[in-house]
Amino acid sequence: MRKPALYFEKLDSLRVKCCLCPARCLLTDGKHGICRSRFNDKGSLYTDNYGELVSLANDPVEKKPLYHFYPGSMILSTGPNCCSLGCLHCQNWTISQEKARTVYVDPEQLSDQAARDCSIGVAFTYTEPLMWFEYILDVAPLLRQRDLKVVLVTNGYLEPEPLQELLPHVDAMNIDLKSIRERFYRRICKGKLAPVLDNIRRVAESHVLLEITNLIIPGENDSDADITDLVEFVADLSDKIPVHFSAYRPDYKMEAPSTPTQTLLRAKELAAGRLKYVYLGNVWSAEGSDTHCPECGALLVERSGFRATVRGLDGSRCASCGCDTGIRNN
Repeated sequence: MRKPALYFEKLDSLRVKCCLCPARCLLTDGKHGICRSRFNDKGSLYTDNYGELVSLANDPVEKKPLYHFYPGSMILSTGPNCCSLGCLHCQNWTISQEKARTVYVDPEQLSDQAARDCSIGVAFTYTEPLMWFEYILDVAPLLRQRDLKVVLVTNGYLEPEPLQELLPHVDAMNIDLKSIRERFYRRICKGKLAPVLDNIRRVAESHVLLEITNLIIPGENDSDADITDLVEFVADLSDKIPVHFSAYRPDYKMEAPSTPTQTLLRAKELAAGRLKYVYLGNVWSAEGSDTHCPECGALLVERSGFRATVRGLDGSRCASCGCDTGIRNN
């Protein structure tokens, strides 16, 4: 559905500059931005993906992944047909990088379905929800009226002003920090690193529960230095921010071999000295799934795949020693 877009500048000769994400696309009349969802029509910016869903499913919240946000709960999940980056290894490229079939669902309908589906709220995920900016701003208040939660699973690629407008409406975010290296973002993702780091800092300072995912690609971002520097960046913000190291599989335009389990175990080992919560994803391992108390070691949340069972939590505190874990559980 077509809607007027927010955050743009009108220029001469019917040109506009989109100011939503750091790409700041300069668009002549009739042209779309790199996200393929925002376009110039006679000198004004519009979005043509408002409420257009590529998928709708009730998922375990652990699948996002969010391990510290109502563990064991289900959340209605959806996403748009667009993205602000062009990652060569994108695992959802058929719905993020190419035109895909969509179904229109208005904000009231989405809110109604979340309430019917025994969901804790809505997760905007799968592709890049920040390019659904106007839709999320309309859906979020309806969810809040019903005490339902708003979750974003995102690349974090947004300008500061729209992020500050959005944050009061959001309860939790998982931000995909693809690498700690600028070169990786330029070459692999067709974007810039600094805006992502800045936005992670902003979210960490807000009320929003934050988790980080880092997909490890052999030969690209898997060195000890890559992992250590990323961990140091997160730990300097808070050692309680959960970090998920996830295994890559060859897809889209990248043919590097799959991430060995040993690489993920090494990442967990390197991170363990600085971070209280480190998890492994996209791999079956005896390590890296359960949540233990960082003070006494008690089992707090037991996981098998995407199934989670709360074992040792009293609200957000460890039931054994009283440590405040930071987990939102009620």
